[in-house]
Amino acid sequence: MESKKIKTKYRNGGMVEKNSVGGIIADVIIWILLLFVAFMCLIPLWYSLVASVSDGLTLYRSDGMIWWPVGHWNLDGYKHIFSNNNILIGYGNTIFYMVSATLVGFVLNVIGGYIMSRNTRYRVVMILFVMFTMMFSGGLIPTYIVMGKYGLIDSPLAIIIPTCTNSFFMIMMMNGFSSVPESTIEAAELDGAGHLRIMFQISLPQAMSIATVILLYSVVAQWNSWFQAYVYLSSSTEWWPLQLFVNRMIAENPNFMLGGSIDYSRYLIQYGLAVIATVPILIVFPFFQKYIEKGAVLGGVKE
Repeated sequence: MESKKIKTKYRNGGMVEKNSVGGIIADVIIWILLLFVAFMCLIPLWYSLVASVSDGLTLYRSDGMIWWPVGHWNLDGYKHIFSNNNILIGYGNTIFYMVSATLVGFVLNVIGGYIMSRNTRYRVVMILFVMFTMMFSGGLIPTYIVMGKYGLIDSPLAIIIPTCTNSFFMIMMMNGFSSVPESTIEAAELDGAGHLRIMFQISLPQAMSIATVILLYSVVAQWNSWFQAYVYLSSSTEWWPLQLFVNRMIAENPNFMLGGSIDYSRYLIQYGLAVIATVPILIVFPFFQKYIEKGAVLGGVKE
């Protein structure tokens, strides 16, 4: 027997169809799958968190998954981490790269998106050129050669400059600026507003959802970046970001911070590093979730 659709009447007299029984079952299945995926994504972080406050020797002898700290609780791993100057330097460098590259890149992407959104003679040519660079980038080796030619190897500028502009972000900003009514732009021009004022005071506030998404993606990318520093800053450890120190600690040398001594605390340090490198982004992300959802829709490539 075909299930009936339930209708709900609102105050304005409109009728809205709710899901049928089959639709409700499908929603339940989707929610179960989403919860399962979320659970699987949170397991590594939870394991790192409980392991980082466990007893080192007991943790070493433990097999399989642990859901609660084993042995006596302690913060030895975090004491080692925050007493090490390299970690503190890495935090400072990461914040420096994150702020500088994000702000400079944001301004350049906004300007590029605004220029492409204007109905100029060369608009199509500029869009095709930007999309071409998005699909066919130069790659690591040509970039390294250019950086070496200008003496930027082992310099923080080698990390900042290549990440300042992003073709995809320019396309997103172009679509955001294109959604601004042309009548609004014309009214501003009649009032004597120039391009800079129109761009930053009129168009940008109306495309703030997309701009927020771009800022968040840039921050996350800079926070998680380590490979570029590994390539360009191999000899300048004083400019290493946090993630590169974490990578060297966990992947290459488990005794990196303890001077080669055999100490079960190194396991606590490894998991503690994973926690402090991940948690800041997880804390910030929920506050920008609504902007991400709205910006992802508005920033889609239009035909």
